[in-house]
Amino acid sequence: MSDNETGLARSISWKQGMLIALGVPILILPSLYDVAGILWAFSILMWTVSVLQGFLQNTAYGEMVTAFPKAAGLPGCAQIVFSPEKRTSRYDIGKLIGAFCAWSYWFAWTPVVAIFTILMGDYLMQLVEITFDPLIVYVVLGVLIVAAMTLIGSRGLSGGAVIGLVLALVAIVPLVVILTAAFVTGTFNVNNISGEFLPPGWGGPIDIVMLFGCFALAQWSACAWETAAVYGPEYKKPGTDVPKALFSCGFICLILYLFVSTAVFGSLGITGIEDAGYATLVPIAKAVFGDMGGSIALILLMAAMLLIIQTGFLGSSRTLYSMASEGNLPKFIAKVNKNGMPVIGMVIVSLVNLALISIGNPVAILAASGIAYCFAQIIALAAYVKSKTNPRFKDLPRPFSAPRGWKYVAAAVCLYEAAVLLPCLVYWSADVYGSRSVVIGAIILLVFIPIWFVTQAKEAVMDSESVPGGTDQTYDAAAESETPGKL
Repeated sequence: MSDNETGLARSISWKQGMLIALGVPILILPSLYDVAGILWAFSILMWTVSVLQGFLQNTAYGEMVTAFPKAAGLPGCAQIVFSPEKRTSRYDIGKLIGAFCAWSYWFAWTPVVAIFTILMGDYLMQLVEITFDPLIVYVVLGVLIVAAMTLIGSRGLSGGAVIGLVLALVAIVPLVVILTAAFVTGTFNVNNISGEFLPPGWGGPIDIVMLFGCFALAQWSACAWETAAVYGPEYKKPGTDVPKALFSCGFICLILYLFVSTAVFGSLGITGIEDAGYATLVPIAKAVFGDMGGSIALILLMAAMLLIIQTGFLGSSRTLYSMASEGNLPKFIAKVNKNGMPVIGMVIVSLVNLALISIGNPVAILAASGIAYCFAQIIALAAYVKSKTNPRFKDLPRPFSAPRGWKYVAAAVCLYEAAVLLPCLVYWSADVYGSRSVVIGAIILLVFIPIWFVTQAKEAVMDSESVPGGTDQTYDAAAESETPGKL
């Protein structure tokens, strides 16, 4: 049951939260091709370091989410921390900053549904040799997927965890089996790594910029296991469940990202990866198991994509719920059904992704999503630092506490994101995908600003009608975070 008729239901354990977030390791599959083409075998080290970066920032998020147990992960916390203590005007810059973090995070995760639906359509057409117009396949598949995700998600997260367990077994276990078999059968060749560690002549200034651009793109997947904390308001015991779910998923990512990147590059080399494109597992499976193995690999990849689609779908719908609850989007979006699930947010996510699927080309949107993810991390890390230093928040109970002095670690990572990763990713996106990806990202991010101002104007009118003195009222964000039904 939910805390009350408007709150999310506290219905899952840390194991269920981890299973729902377990789709994150699958994000490495399409990115292997892009990154390996620039860094060659050095990409193995890059992926490993990127997951370790996730431990630096996600440790901060784990603490922050337990300090605000009603907040939906990092976007919910950022909205609370940056909201003004006393609302004295219709538009507050701090509230806008917190809202922009949530919007950026929403845009970073929402296109996952469209991107992987389109990729699933490509693999499906390879598997059954469909000759229909690809766009028709994408749209039909998209309608089926978002309808299924909405139906499953509306029944509660515990059901989503069961589906996540099934998909995890279908996707991750065969993935490990195929790549392990590559080592056993001799398909893996260490010379592919040692002899192709970096491209010839690599090391100029532009190469360094592209390297950090790859790090920025990689964190979109390698650090994204912070999604386990998004379900903070729905854990039965957030103080212990959040860190358990978060770090369990993190350690799984660390092992799998190192293992998968090593196995793929060692089995294919740079030439094989370029020939395989995004379907890097197919030639490995064929080499190990023959043509039948290729078909198995395609089915495996589609199952893996369903898992990450579920992760993105559930996380992005809860971000919308969080924003509406904090008054940064229209209030009707915060309504939940009898199971305590944000079904209106799910419907909005479904419609947005169907529109994206109709474009038929996910590449520019993927790069734009990476830029949005950078913005979300910058603001969320700043929110953690503020929550540790601002008198309003620094004495809040913190059931899980990061090591002493972690605010300085978070501040350093925040600076690294803003000064290095973000500008390098913008250059990387423009160089690899063209300026279109940067323009799309800028438009989608900036369109939120007029939406927010309109929402604030309506909120101010409602406040002036219901509260004596108009908008000059106390706004205790910390207290609100502890109130049932509020984030």
